[in-house]
Amino acid sequence: MWQLLQIELYKIFRRPRTYIAFVAVAVLITIMQFGLKVDGQEYADFMLQSLGNFDVQGKLLNGYMVCYIVLQLMLVHVPLLVTLISADLISGEANIGTLRLLMAKPYSRTSIVVSKFCAVCVYTLLLLIWVAFLALFVSVVIFGKSDLFLMKNEYIVLIRQDDVFWRYGCAFCFAFVALITVASVGFFLSAFAENSIGPIVTTMSVIILFTVLGTLNLPVFQAISPYLFTTHMVTWKEFFDEKVNANNEALAGTLQNLPHIIHSVIILLIYIVVLVSATVWVMKKKDILS
Repeated sequence: MWQLLQIELYKIFRRPRTYIAFVAVAVLITIMQFGLKVDGQEYADFMLQSLGNFDVQGKLLNGYMVCYIVLQLMLVHVPLLVTLISADLISGEANIGTLRLLMAKPYSRTSIVVSKFCAVCVYTLLLLIWVAFLALFVSVVIFGKSDLFLMKNEYIVLIRQDDVFWRYGCAFCFAFVALITVASVGFFLSAFAENSIGPIVTTMSVIILFTVLGTLNLPVFQAISPYLFTTHMVTWKEFFDEKVNANNEALAGTLQNLPHIIHSVIILLIYIVVLVSATVWVMKKKDILS
């Protein structure tokens, strides 16, 4: 199994297009950081202006706040970058004619499929670590550290500086599960194609469709929204909500809705297990001719 994983990782990282995602992430985050560094104070003043006489102590535009802004934008695009790899793992080999040769090796089809999925998990983890390094650590170096001030739809959150870092750690761990869910969709679809373009486009279409269905404020769509994986992918934001006491004072080190976070993780894990298991079943039954 370990040998198969090494082979699959070699296949992924020997291709130049694998590094497109890392370059794209670096460019996008750098552009956002540059923009906030140049005009970020106007953005901060606009936020404070809308609050009236609300007084915020410390540096409003700091590395923690910049990271939150970056993540809201990046975690929409990173799933598409993960799809470029996951949806190509099986269909890509079918396209170049090596899939049949691979399945003839003295390994079970289950081991081969699982090793491919583990390889895309490693790739996704490395990409997410790259995002975390640029979005969090580089932003802290550039903008400094202070309390995290966030404006939610119906309320304001102010998290103390010493209570922020662990929340980002949990948010990135949750994001990893969400991205692996996306990867499992592309991976499953790649088992039915002999060209990677189809699974990549279909996976992106599924993400867009599920996102639209989850945001439509209609009863028929609200009924299915809790079962769409895209609905739960944004739950990482809830790591930045604190519980409040009877005096409406925030309680440091708490999470406002931990059961909902756990529920979202369970839903995403169910998607992963079902889709990967289905991929294994399809590949074991499939008559490979290419």
